[in-house]
Amino acid sequence: MPHYCRRGTIPQKRHTQFKKANGDLYSEQLVSTEGFSDVYSLIYHTHPPTSVLAIDEPIPFAPKIVNDKNMQNRCYKGFSIDPEDDFLASRKYVLVNNDVYNALAAPKKSMTDYFYKNSDADEVIFVHEGSGTLKSVFGSVDFEYGDYVVIPRGTIYQIEFKTEQNRLLIIESFSPVVYPKRYQNEFGQLLEHAPFCERDIKEPQRLETHDEKGDFKVLIKKNGFLYPYHYQFHPFDAIGWDGCHYPYSFSIHDFEPITGRVHQPPPVHQNFEARNFVICSFVPRKYDYHPLAIPAPYFHSNVDSDEVLYYVDGDFMSRKHVERGMITLHPIGIPHGPHPGTILKSIGNEATHELAVMVDTFKPLFVCEDALAIEDKDYFKSWLE
Repeated sequence: MPHYCRRGTIPQKRHTQFKKANGDLYSEQLVSTEGFSDVYSLIYHTHPPTSVLAIDEPIPFAPKIVNDKNMQNRCYKGFSIDPEDDFLASRKYVLVNNDVYNALAAPKKSMTDYFYKNSDADEVIFVHEGSGTLKSVFGSVDFEYGDYVVIPRGTIYQIEFKTEQNRLLIIESFSPVVYPKRYQNEFGQLLEHAPFCERDIKEPQRLETHDEKGDFKVLIKKNGFLYPYHYQFHPFDAIGWDGCHYPYSFSIHDFEPITGRVHQPPPVHQNFEARNFVICSFVPRKYDYHPLAIPAPYFHSNVDSDEVLYYVDGDFMSRKHVERGMITLHPIGIPHGPHPGTILKSIGNEATHELAVMVDTFKPLFVCEDALAIEDKDYFKSWLE
């Protein structure tokens, strides 16, 4: 979990009177995951966060599932999705189940006329191309190529892009996204041998208190719909906050690879975890150094997980014809591994410069309608000599 952080001005004691200069009270709000039993933060608003002017009709916003019984290795060309101006309209769901949604997005414009809140899921936005700033009541989180931007559920945010050239992989988790437990000691501190540490986490900065009255539209995602709420006061009106529940970013370039004398299995690449799935980072690293080592991975059977691999950059020693933004799905029950010729080709190489994000789910993934137009339909034949 993110470590304790505080920004702005807060009272010495929680749940006590905290007054403005005119004698009115600031409004204290607790935000948390899994009720009151997990991480939380306390936010001190200039105005009550409950002042709703109007609620418009809900807008359908659910993935359209076209195959819920997939038993085929599949490949999708992610950069084939067309860019769209709007951030939410650009979100194309590809592979989903009841634990996690995987989507691609190529938004061109910043969010200027509305705010967004996902009340269903934590969001992990991997930035493949582009840069900008995520703005929220907690402050600003700058991001660039290679960043994972982690946004806890219930966070109202806006994204400001610096350019119109943006490519994103968006992972929505219906359980809290946390650091792997084996990387932490009993106090929650990241261990010395973990592949990243607290110094690598980029917390919110530049807290700005917006004391503004008007009509502020917040699109709230819940159960497959967007609910347009109109609030009387600006959502980013906090004078201060503290706790362990807040958005942050982590760069894939700061992930320190774990290597060995022989080929290491995928769990050494794990970056985050949630209920029934994990997120892994494949980064440039030295190859195995046993004199008879085979750097390419061995063939393996997914007996309990669907494997999604999102190719970011570099050459992949176990694959042929890899493109940036490509997504492969290797489902439960089917063995997979290196393409023909890549095992021998890997022998003697000293390092790899590959960069990829992997999402392993422990329940089958369903194929969505938006995936059909970008599929390489012959991918399952790519292991033929």
